[in-house]
Amino acid sequence: MIEGLLDLASAFGLSTSAGLNAYIPLLTVAVLGRLTNLVELEGAWATLTSWWIIGLLTILLVIEIVADKVPAVDTMNDVIQTFIRPTAGAILFAAQTQTHLNLHPVLGMACGVILAGGVHAVKAGARPVLTATTGGVANPVVSTVEDIVSAITSFIAVIFPYLIIVWLILLIVLIVLMVRHRRQRRERQYIRKY
Repeated sequence: MIEGLLDLASAFGLSTSAGLNAYIPLLTVAVLGRLTNLVELEGAWATLTSWWIIGLLTILLVIEIVADKVPAVDTMNDVIQTFIRPTAGAILFAAQTQTHLNLHPVLGMACGVILAGGVHAVKAGARPVLTATTGGVANPVVSTVEDIVSAITSFIAVIFPYLIIVWLILLIVLIVLMVRHRRQRRERQYIRKY
């Protein structure tokens, strides 16, 4: 039972991480599944640990990292990633919940699509606003932060799955505080203006 709950926490973390960058959590699971006992993939999911898949994911990760740093290209990349990130989330959720939890693959994939798709929707919706307000200057910084958060979340989800809940709560609190701060700043500017 405990293993199933840890698999569920891990699947949740990996899927949400895929919403920021599809290839970081996929590559994390693939490499750790290939080289360690930390990730157990069964059946067709074990294909992720193939050296060919690991090589392909590495190439795609490099392309994603470069494309996401360029202001005009990152918007086009987000459009393309609208299909890739939810798919990666679906694969990760379903693969992680097969070993001990035995969650039906269709249900696992649906959960992964919802989690990764939701994170991607927020990211893709915020990026054009960020580009417009900063002239694209902040895009590489924000993209780098997203990649770091995706990597940290992926590693925590695999190595310390019980901490993923704490990590996600901290991220949500941080986002709420940032939104609240931005709203208060706009209200102060509005009051000064009138």
